[in-house]
Amino acid sequence: MSTRRLTVAQALVQFLANQYTERDGERQRLIAGCWGIFGHGNVAGIGQALLESEGAMPYLQGRNEQAMVHAAVGYARQSGRMSTYACTTSIGPGATNLVTGAALATINHLPVLLLPGDVFATRPADPVLQQLEVPHARDVSVNDCLRPVSRYFDRIWRPEALVPSALDAMRVLTDPVETGAVTLALPQDVQAEAHDWPEEFFAERVWRVHRPQPDPQSVAEAAERIRAAERPLIIAGGGVHHSGAEDALRELAESTGIPVSETQAGRGSLRYDHPCELGSIGHTGTAVADDIARTADLVIGVGTRYSDFTTASRTLFAHPDVRFVNVNIASVDAHKQAATPVIGDARAALEQLTAALSGHRVSEDYVREYRAGAQRWAEVVERTTRGAAGDERPGQAEVLGVLDEVLDDRDVVINAAGSMPGDLHKLWRAKDPQQYHVEYGYSCMGYEIPAAIGARLADPSREVFALVGDGTYLMMPTELVTAVQEGIKITVVLVQNHGYASIGGLSEQVGGERFGTAYRYRADDGTFTGEPLPVDLAANAESLGVDVLRASTVDELRDALRAARASERPTAVHVETDPAKASPPAEAWWDVPVAEVSRRESTQLARKRYEDQARAQRHHL
Repeated sequence: MSTRRLTVAQALVQFLANQYTERDGERQRLIAGCWGIFGHGNVAGIGQALLESEGAMPYLQGRNEQAMVHAAVGYARQSGRMSTYACTTSIGPGATNLVTGAALATINHLPVLLLPGDVFATRPADPVLQQLEVPHARDVSVNDCLRPVSRYFDRIWRPEALVPSALDAMRVLTDPVETGAVTLALPQDVQAEAHDWPEEFFAERVWRVHRPQPDPQSVAEAAERIRAAERPLIIAGGGVHHSGAEDALRELAESTGIPVSETQAGRGSLRYDHPCELGSIGHTGTAVADDIARTADLVIGVGTRYSDFTTASRTLFAHPDVRFVNVNIASVDAHKQAATPVIGDARAALEQLTAALSGHRVSEDYVREYRAGAQRWAEVVERTTRGAAGDERPGQAEVLGVLDEVLDDRDVVINAAGSMPGDLHKLWRAKDPQQYHVEYGYSCMGYEIPAAIGARLADPSREVFALVGDGTYLMMPTELVTAVQEGIKITVVLVQNHGYASIGGLSEQVGGERFGTAYRYRADDGTFTGEPLPVDLAANAESLGVDVLRASTVDELRDALRAARASERPTAVHVETDPAKASPPAEAWWDVPVAEVSRRESTQLARKRYEDQARAQRHHL
């Protein structure tokens, strides 16, 4: 048998360079490249192997390990989960910095390969630098904290273990049910150890992402339930996008007249002005979608996991006889809400449901009702996002209105945390299936800028806009340096609101009186109620090498965004918003427990409101 003598790290890099995915006849590279920050735990192993690969495995230099994972995940999402990046770090803090990014990837079912260095397998000295000593378990290292947030984890103690583990890692990365963070922990001495590898290990390998077909009986039962329903409602989740099922969803909605609402991950499944489109659902939903949800006698979930925001913490679906049909590739999600499960690929299942429902349509009265509601909400969106005069300071919703004016249909908006996801979910007019990129499975502050880099790398033909508040910007602006270094054109819209605006509002609702949420000096009484901090985030961004445009009015913001979009360089648009301009209130509840006892009147009142709302919670059986 022909062999090749390489180090473990060299073998892994060459193996990864020859892995491909294929779906519907379209092939692309599975591991597009490797992000890395080097330390003693990987510089002589993976670092040397990347150097020796001579570009066969493209390398990108990260500034923060968590941000590297976010960039890989942003790339994977924009690539339809068919391609991703690897991320390599040293042992120690570099490795543990991966945990947040790994959790985000796994919760959102998005693939990323993590290659942290690890302690010595041969144990030449105990403890080595950055080794966690666990007296009762010498095989434990800090990397074990990656186990619960990884879909697959292995530590490569010996070279021989790499072959089966690497194959398993690729299997999980390309599995539409199991995919998420995959971790191969690499002891630093093993990385540099030579081994005779079979040539077959380096052969080009194609991982076909199949479309599992649903059981015909399940499709028939689901169709029967839909035919019997008077007020059915579709909830489109992220699985619609992961499957590329947008056209199949549109055909089902058009042929049956069933209205469509969308989760955060499913936003853009239908174009915003489609006659069956109701917009977002749940706590951050539109009035029309939530009103229809309350009276729906059948809810058809497609690729959704029914998070608490979607279900309004189990208070939204109020019809006494409501039933569920769930189309999902994952059995665990298909069975939620005691549903009739249709387990399989979303596109395949929707196509079969459309055929099974041939000739069936909901009543015209129902169609007129939800279309009238959608028109009323469209008017709310217009007033809220386009209401300011040109010389006025914009509110956050008006920032979105100006963005909507300036952006092309194929441009991408990225967000993850703060009050912006709620405003986007309710107010954004999604015009393309890949335009709306909001990470709300983990809602991770700091995701936006590195994810924008990943999204731009995945599709350079699209302009990418990262929307961040000042709190999020301060969490992780570091990858702006990478964007400058690599010449990756992104636009960061930096909304200055002097603190954690979203949590400040929530704190007020639950009786917390905005404690600890403002970026201000301490007042004489010790509270953070003094003057706003004199932090110039625009100057900070400029110091990192990006072009900066400042805007104080609606007209200035419009001009700045147009200039940023036309530029070929990474650009930040800094805008001060008017906090007094409120967005539409929540149309449904969200369960955030309030202190049961308190001396403060604000908390006592909040607790009463909480108890009143919680009475509507129900389990669907």
